[in-house]
Formats: sequence, structure tokens, C-alpha cells
Amino acid sequence: MKFNSSSYLVKEGIKNIWINRMMSLASIIVLVSCLIITGAAILVSVNVNSLIASIGEDNQINVFLDYEMSDIDAIKLGAVIKKIDNVEECNYYPKDEAIKEYKDRLGNLYDSLQGDKNPLGNAYKVRLKDLSDYKETITKIEAVEGVSSVSDRGDIARTLTKLNYFVSIVGFWVVLILGIVTLFIISNTIKMTMYSRRFEISIMKSVGATNTFIRIPFIIEAMAIGFIAGAISSIVLISVYNPIKDTAGQMITLIGTSAIPLSSIWLNIAAGFCGAGILIGALGGYISITKYLRKEGGDIIGW
Repeated sequence: MKFNSSSYLVKEGIKNIWINRMMSLASIIVLVSCLIITGAAILVSVNVNSLIASIGEDNQINVFLDYEMSDIDAIKLGAVIKKIDNVEECNYYPKDEAIKEYKDRLGNLYDSLQGDKNPLGNAYKVRLKDLSDYKETITKIEAVEGVSSVSDRGDIARTLTKLNYFVSIVGFWVVLILGIVTLFIISNTIKMTMYSRRFEISIMKSVGATNTFIRIPFIIEAMAIGFIAGAISSIVLISVYNPIKDTAGQMITLIGTSAIPLSSIWLNIAAGFCGAGILIGALGGYISITKYLRKEGGDIIGW
């Protein structure tokens, strides 16, 4: 195919978008919705997996002591915890240090919760050697006299895993339904373009134009629609990613520290969405035009 022919086909494909702008706009809107939902589900899944991985890599649990326990008894209890198998480190974490983490949240109340008025208890930060013995080690620590409770982060990991599974299932079905709707709308958009140019197509076939030559402008039109939708979707997700991540991080500190930074994934988001949009558009356009080009002469015109 010569360069001039290629340039002509591309221009025709882009021009078709404006000719059928209302159907093109409908296709873009539905495809944007589909891609945003898909992208949101993927980003949630990726960040949940990152969060689960950070919990596993941390290997650390918080052991909270009875509130009335003195500092001397707390130190003695720490020595007992250190002797438990699978405990690698056991660092004392007094309540005066713990309350400082809530200084910004407490505001004016912070000063009134110092000393004996501190509602928190002393604790130990315990790091484990092997996560495979996680449950057994937790049980042994809980059995030590003076231990009030233990932060079992394994429950968090299991909850996040269930959330990830739920998001994946719901996202799959929503994307599947919207994907089918998108293909349908894109196909109808291409059909309208072909119908408006049916005389031209009939003449082109009569003078020997190949199906490929006729097909390309319509596929380019559908791919352009997909690219526009992909670009809009990626811009939307990239714009809201950091605000949502920061808000979630303020509510749950662990999210703020383990969430994937935007700088690491924005390029993947843009490339993935534009590529997916182009692929969906090309598929919808190809299906529609291939079926239509099976007709000949008067069948195309409608005679």
C-alpha cells in the first residue's frame, strides 16, 4: 500500500468520527466507564497485594500488656517473651511513646492525656523469625501472664485477601457486561458510518477496491474512538489516584506506607488503557465491517 493511500485511509477514518459524532460520543462514554471500573479494580487489587506483602515482610506484632502493670513487671515480662521460640526481637514500647503517635489527631486533648491519664498501656514490638509458625507463636505469647492482647495482623491479611477476591469477581462481571455493551455500540457506530457511505462503498467494490482497502478507514475510526476513551480513562484515574491514596493513608497508616506510588505506575496506566481502548475498538470495528462487506453491489445499497 502506497504512502498516499495510507494517508487517505487514516484521514477518512478520523473524519468518520465527526460525521457520526453522537454515536462516537456514546461509544467513548461507555468505553470510558468500562475502562475506569476495570482500572479501579486492578489498582485496588495491586495495592491490596502490596499491603499483604508488606504485612508479611514486616514480621512484626504488637503485644499489649495489662494496663496496671508497672514498668519493672513489664521489663520482666519482656524477658519471658524473648525466650519464646521464633521470637527474634522484643523491644519495649512504653505508653508515653505510644501516645505521641496520636498527637496530631488528638489536638488540644493531647496535653490532658499525659502521665496517669494516658489511656494506653505499655507494649512490646515483637519481630518473628519465621511466619510459617505465626499462629503458634501468637498463641504462646497470649498465654504469658500479664499480656492483655496481641495484634494479629494475620487476620488483616486474610480480610484483605477476601476483599481482593470480591473486587476481582465483581470487577470481572461488570467489565464483561460493559465490554459487551461497548462492542455493541462501537459496532453500531461503524454500521451507521457504512450506511451513510453505502453508495461510495458499492462503487469502490465495483471498480475493484479490495475489502481490506474499504475496511481500514472504519477500523481506524473504531481504534481512534478506543484511543480517545483510553486516554480519558487514564487521565481520570491518574488524577484521582493520589488524593484517594492519601485519604486512605490518613485513616489507616499501613495503607499510606505500603501503597504503590503513582510515579511507579502512571506510565503503565496510560499505556495499558490506551492499548486496551485501541484493541476493543479494533475488535468492534472489524466484526462490524467484516459482516457488512460480505454483501455485494445492490445488497450494500439496499436494492
